[in-house]
Order: sequence, then C-alpha cells, then structure tokens
Amino acid sequence: MTRSLLTILLTIIGTFNILAQAEEKRAPQYIQTIQFKGAQALNKLPILQLGDRLQLNFDALNGEEEDYYYKITHHNFDWTESDLSKSEFLDGFDDVRIETYENSLNTLQIFSHYNLTIPNRETRALKKSGNYLISIFNDYGDLIFSRKFMIIEPIAGVAVEIKRSRDLKFVDERQVVNFTINSPSLLLINPKQRVKTLVIKNNNLNTAIRDLKPQYTIGNEIIYKYDQEASFGGGNEFLAFDNKEVRSAVNGVRRVQLNDIYENFLFTDIDRYDRAYTYNPDVNGTFVVRNIDADDSSIEADYVRMHFTLNYFEDIGDKEIHIYGGFNNWTIDGSTYMKYDKQSDTYKNSRLFKQGFYNYQYVLVDRNGNVDDGFISGDFWQTENEYTVLVYYRDQGGRFDRIIGAGYANSERITNN
Repeated sequence: MTRSLLTILLTIIGTFNILAQAEEKRAPQYIQTIQFKGAQALNKLPILQLGDRLQLNFDALNGEEEDYYYKITHHNFDWTESDLSKSEFLDGFDDVRIETYENSLNTLQIFSHYNLTIPNRETRALKKSGNYLISIFNDYGDLIFSRKFMIIEPIAGVAVEIKRSRDLKFVDERQVVNFTINSPSLLLINPKQRVKTLVIKNNNLNTAIRDLKPQYTIGNEIIYKYDQEASFGGGNEFLAFDNKEVRSAVNGVRRVQLNDIYENFLFTDIDRYDRAYTYNPDVNGTFVVRNIDADDSSIEADYVRMHFTLNYFEDIGDKEIHIYGGFNNWTIDGSTYMKYDKQSDTYKNSRLFKQGFYNYQYVLVDRNGNVDDGFISGDFWQTENEYTVLVYYRDQGGRFDRIIGAGYANSERITNN
C-alpha cells in the first residue's frame, strides 16, 4: 500500500471515529440493578442543572470485588463527541477508581455494591450544559457499561401542554406534546437551524422524538404545535410488583419458594389491548430498591428470581414478547424474553430482581428490534404519562450544543384540542 493511500485511509477512519455517535453499552449479566439518578428518589433519566449531584450505584454479582473506573465525555445533540477538551467541561479529572463499595450483608445472593457520587474529590464539577456519557471500565480497560445523562442551564422557559390527537383515527389512543420556548435573555438566532428539541416520554430515550423544527415565532416565543409529528401512543398504566418482604406472597406475588435463592411467582397477567381503560397508579416504569427488614437496603436487599406469566392467545408470527421497563434501562435482551410454554399455553420468563417495587409492561418486538408497547397492553388517551422537553441551542460560532431549558408536563392534565 502506498503512503498516500494509507494516509487517505487513516483520514477516512479518523473522520468516521470523530463522527461516530455514542451509544449506551449494555451491562453484562453479572452487573445488576444499575441505579442512575439526580436528586430525585426514583431512578429516572438524570436531567440535572449545573451544580446538581449525580449518583450511580450498581451491583456486581460475580463475587470478585473488582476495581471499576469511570470516564466522562461531553456530546452534541446528535451524540457525536463535542469539540470541548476535558478541562473545558470538567473541573478536576476522571479516569478514577470508584472507591466506595460494600459487600452484601445477610443475603443469599452474594454481591458487591458500588456507589459513585459526582461532585467528589477528584471530579469537582461539570462546567458545561449538554449531553454527557459516563462509561465504566474494569482494571484491564474493558468497557463494562455506559449511561447517558444531561445537564441544563436554565436560560429559556419551556411551557408544555399535553393534548389529545386532532386526527380522529388516533383520538382515542394518542397523546400530543405541544410546547413553547420563551427566551427573553438569550436571542435565539436562526432557530430552525440552531435550536433543537428532544421530547421524552417516561424517561425512555429509546422512544424520544428528536429535532422538531419550530412552526412559527411570536416575539421571543418559539411555537411547536404539531399533531402527529409530536404524538406518542398513550400506552397503558404499568403493571407492578412489590417484594420488599421476600418471604410473603403479597403485592402481586402469588407464591414464594426457597431454593438456592428466593423465588417469587407473580399472578398470571392478561392482555389489555381490547379492554376498557382502568386507572391504576404507577411510577411510569421506574423502580425503588427496598427491603422492609433492612437498615441499609443497598446491601441487605436480596436478589430474587421473579417468575412472570402472560396469557396471550393471538398469533405473533416471528415476533417476540418481552418484559420492559426502567429496571434495566428499557433494554431488550435475553433476560427479558418471554418464552412460549406449550404445556400451559402461556408465555413465561424468570429473571433476577433486587428486592423492591418495580413497574413493568409487556411489549412486542420485531426482528429489527422495534418495540411496540401498545400491542399487548393497548394505547389509551387517558393514560397517565410523564413528558420532558429539552431545548438545545448552538451559539453562532459555538463549538457545542448547550441545553438552555427543560419543560415538564403530565398527561393527567390532558386537554382536547
């Protein structure tokens, strides 16, 4: 290979790497119960303001008491890495060992519980708004898992309203997100090019609506009043179980069995797509770890093998049914697969969960990985959902995308158009 050809090839490879979009790395099976959040009690997608605290907890079930290290990178709206150097967005340094960990106490399943809080002694502050990725590595430099989070600087106001669809075809099943951006202190030049938006339902980035363009502007206000382009299937209220008392059959648990660890068998679930909507309070897909008999649930809550059973009699062809929720960051993998059991004519799954309260639902997944969360549970305009709108802006000559505002709304207050 000639030197000039090699140079061209390296340039192409380098350009590809620069433009590569960051994706979250799924954790291996021995890493369980990743809790990633800001100041809130529930485990939700961390959307912080500058200066807020960030918490990451996880369990390693391999019993090796390994050392883990974290790195933080800053990203643009499209999750390509920004042009900022580390010192521009981070006060202190990363690539640091997670120092705080404890081994489990009084549990049948042995695990090590790791805890990282930012700011800390080494990573004193994250100085810029925008998209971030935290990556966890082992002693050998292997990437174990990564998670996305966002930091905002509250410059612009974002007013959000949830409405029923104006399309009669979808009026009974879809929810529409309308919003207005008001920025009196920052002139948003050329908003169709420089302002980008992200609309998130129930903290699930996988289903977010990206980069809606402004429809029109009135003074300092930028208006977004789309219908189909900004609509989500209403879904249904999440199912739930609570096994904070692992030895008792309560709160969705039908039967308890003790083998190498405790096993909890849930009541059989049914499809709900063609049934009338019924309100059932939930926490919109998230979870809380807790053991009612423990002083410190982080190390005293045990792991339980949960058994799920679903009655569903329609033909799904070559598609699959999975359990779905924030318990594993809305990930579809082998541990969530519902296998058809011919003897009982039901779909079954067994999976480890740390003791606590969990929301979940059943979804249909096609061969391309597309998730239909209304196929089994149904889509209803009345369903209570949380919505978040993030507003990104790149200054003229700017080198990264700032997040200048966030708006929040709940479909409990849904209105007709």
